[in-house]
Amino acid sequence: MRRRLIQFSLMLSAVLFVSCASAVPPARIGEYVSSWRQVSSEAFTKIEQRPLQAGLVMVSDTAEPGAAPNLPEEALVRLGESLRRDLGRAIPIAITEILSADGIGPRSQRNVAQFAELGQQRGFDYLAVVVVSSTEQEYPVTLSLGLTTHAQPGFRRDNWSLLEFVLLDLKQHQVVAQAEGRGWATLDRPSAPGIDQWYPAIFLRPQDERRIWPPTYEGAPNTLRVVSFEQAAQRLVLKLRNVWRGV
Repeated sequence: MRRRLIQFSLMLSAVLFVSCASAVPPARIGEYVSSWRQVSSEAFTKIEQRPLQAGLVMVSDTAEPGAAPNLPEEALVRLGESLRRDLGRAIPIAITEILSADGIGPRSQRNVAQFAELGQQRGFDYLAVVVVSSTEQEYPVTLSLGLTTHAQPGFRRDNWSLLEFVLLDLKQHQVVAQAEGRGWATLDRPSAPGIDQWYPAIFLRPQDERRIWPPTYEGAPNTLRVVSFEQAAQRLVLKLRNVWRGV
């Protein structure tokens, strides 16, 4: 009986942990488009233009307290190019240009009409905006070294990533489509480089036994963020496809 109670407690703890993680990091899209009129998802399906021509803006947001560092610029560019391709496969949209997010910021810092001005300057009636944010937590752990019984002190870092997508109708000043994708990945690393061939290593969460080995010890945190955002991007595209299909 006691054993079953312990097992139940562990399962409940895991469920609660995953539930809490699903809300981390908090949504940031409201800081950018709260003044835009929200319409039903059916509005997107009624747009006659097919595919819909739009620009894409990737906004890296680190304004939230506790936010993780930005993705490296090169990684953010690759993420944008990947979304540019995959969004067109999920919904009838053609991203013809990725626009610079220089000067774009939360509503407390910038003009509420910043997206309309940016899109109109480039000749777009529609603008796809993706807000990129994440948070991290690192804590000490004991790492098992391969198949041996030896252990090594180290650190575990969890990264929770969030991609928030909105499609803006610049003429009507309204949001015609919206979705988000979340990712979660964990980095285990020893307290010093060169300790063991099995570390540093990245794991996909919540349950995935595959390991991803960062190319360098020093660059492992950046690799963690890239992997986490790749997971978020996959889930974002899937959700958008379901929105389009009415699932």
